[in-house]
Amino acid sequence: MAFLVLDRLSKRYGETVAVDQLSLAVEKGEFVTLLGPSGCGKTTTLLMIAGFVEPSSGAITLDAADLLATPPRRRGLGIVFQSYALFPHMTVAENVAFGLEMQGVARAEREKRVREALALVGLAAFAERFPRKMSGGQQQRVALARALVIRPRVLLLDEPLSNLDAKLREEMQLELRQIQRSVHITAILVTHDQTEAMALSDRIVVMNKGKAEQIASPDVAYEAPASPFVASFLGKTNVLPADVRAAGEEAAVTVGGAVWRTAAGVPSGAASVSVRPERISFAAEGGLGGIVRRASFHGAQWLLLVETAAGVVTVIRQNSGGPLPKEGEQVALSWRAEDMRVTAGSGE
Repeated sequence: MAFLVLDRLSKRYGETVAVDQLSLAVEKGEFVTLLGPSGCGKTTTLLMIAGFVEPSSGAITLDAADLLATPPRRRGLGIVFQSYALFPHMTVAENVAFGLEMQGVARAEREKRVREALALVGLAAFAERFPRKMSGGQQQRVALARALVIRPRVLLLDEPLSNLDAKLREEMQLELRQIQRSVHITAILVTHDQTEAMALSDRIVVMNKGKAEQIASPDVAYEAPASPFVASFLGKTNVLPADVRAAGEEAAVTVGGAVWRTAAGVPSGAASVSVRPERISFAAEGGLGGIVRRASFHGAQWLLLVETAAGVVTVIRQNSGGPLPKEGEQVALSWRAEDMRVTAGSGE
């Protein structure tokens, strides 16, 4: 049996369903991210695991024990909040030791574990400093040390990096993943940041309107999205109207007058095609015709918006130093049949 299990977990506020029959099994030592837009139910789910919100129905077990029957303070969970929630009048060491004091841990053992936790997050030299004299990244590490020092069975992370600037956020993503692996702790992260979710997670739970639309490893969710919502939310994607004509084991998929032949997977009729911007190339001839309306430089890559008969298509090309079409230039877009996902219906 999995280490942490959510079984048909639901939370309702009157007529509003915040979380709807969510089931999830998390293995020991796994890093799982709840990903989705605001209001999708991800934070409510985390708070139900923590014990701060009572479920309307369903069950939560941790190591085969009923977690819902256990008071929050006895669940053995470490929590890092978005705001860090550090005590400003306490030093770093005192902040980290707080949870151990509440547990009645002896002073000598407490001091030893605080030193170990601060060393783990790279703050051994900051024990006597106050939070107000530390950077955002350092405060985030203090909050992480405070959560880890109690040796929790599960680490809960509620948007812990959202207050950091972009460069520091990337650095802390690497550090957080390294720390999680080094102590082999089970971690549940809540975030709306797709890049963060893919960089940190063993698996991602993509949530929408209280439901899990897909539970998969980051690469599988990105390359084989289970729904148009997952395709559009997890990274950039183009969703274009198409027409499918299936004949035997083959199908002709028409997008804006251009035809791709692929294995028959959906019935004939109106459909939608999803294709990632980085999988689209410029063809010498054939393909989907269009005009470059905008080309913007992003350092490592170029982003181009191409107006076509199927709508505006986003194209991402790596900055290899080679020539690219200019704004106003006519182009033909092409992609491999295996790089597009075809879904029956118009997607509207």
